[in-house]
Amino acid sequence: MVDRVTATDSALELIAKLKDKHGPIMFHQSGGCCDGSSPMCYPEGDLLLGSQDVLLGEIGNSPFYIHKKQYEYWKHTQLIIDVVDGRGGMFSLEGVEGKRFLSRSRPFTKEEYEELSEAGHV
Repeated sequence: MVDRVTATDSALELIAKLKDKHGPIMFHQSGGCCDGSSPMCYPEGDLLLGSQDVLLGEIGNSPFYIHKKQYEYWKHTQLIIDVVDGRGGMFSLEGVEGKRFLSRSRPFTKEEYEELSEAGHV
């Protein structure tokens, strides 16, 4: 089955570096508050998840969550987490590395979306 969230090789390299430095980490796709709508990276357990947060999948063996309202907006797409030079969100772990995570997306094909629907993942 197609993954709802994936990561580029450069993002996976940064994830490995952050895990070596900080231990287990987690991600949450921000909905656009103080740090814009970027994927935020935290030490695992530092962000309190609520009943409206949805586990989208894993990247680099780290859980990736998104708020239900954001999920409804993006559920027809695969999120592709990338990394670029620059300062990330002030609360996200990668900020001190001179890098920031960035969400890219692509629409699921009709076949992929049907597969996800049949599996109850839509």
